[in-house]
Amino acid sequence: MPGSVPPCAQSGWPKDVGIIAMEIYFPAQYVDQTELEQYDGVDAGKYTIGLGQSKMGFCSDREDINSLCLTVVERLLERNQIPYESVGRLEVGTETIIDKSKAVKTVLMQLFQESGNSDVEGIDTTNACYGGTAALFNAVNWVESSSWDGRYALVVAGDIAVYASGSARPTGGAGAVAMLVGPNAPLSLERGTWG
Repeated sequence: MPGSVPPCAQSGWPKDVGIIAMEIYFPAQYVDQTELEQYDGVDAGKYTIGLGQSKMGFCSDREDINSLCLTVVERLLERNQIPYESVGRLEVGTETIIDKSKAVKTVLMQLFQESGNSDVEGIDTTNACYGGTAALFNAVNWVESSSWDGRYALVVAGDIAVYASGSARPTGGAGAVAMLVGPNAPLSLERGTWG
């Protein structure tokens, strides 16, 4: 079955390691990119065709990077009926920092408390747009390593990017994605061709 976690005693490398399931979240508030093109006085289609965007999400004062990430993790695990105790690694990629002394992973671990699962490896990777990619590669590397204990890895990538007027502004926005990583994945990463 795709996405099934084999027993820890399985010999050899896990097969077809990759993304088993995914959940995305965008805030309900957005700026229409056609209107932003007009407001910024740029050619029609610069953002909508050139960047391929129709809307740019932004957070209200009731949301932050932690709430975006909490939402996607909870939805992913509930919708796929994955128990919290079956997650052994949690990697977060973001460049949005609220508290420099507290990782987003620390906040996400609140979701694992009720299950009693406090044995979850992982870190936040803060590295601009590459943070989410690095988090995914870290999770896949863990599943393919001798450290893997047979549980799933969970990758969360989220950002709230707000830029001042200028060329960077239309590339901003807000959202989060959670990815369940493990063997027998329908979307696998070919071993040895990345990272």
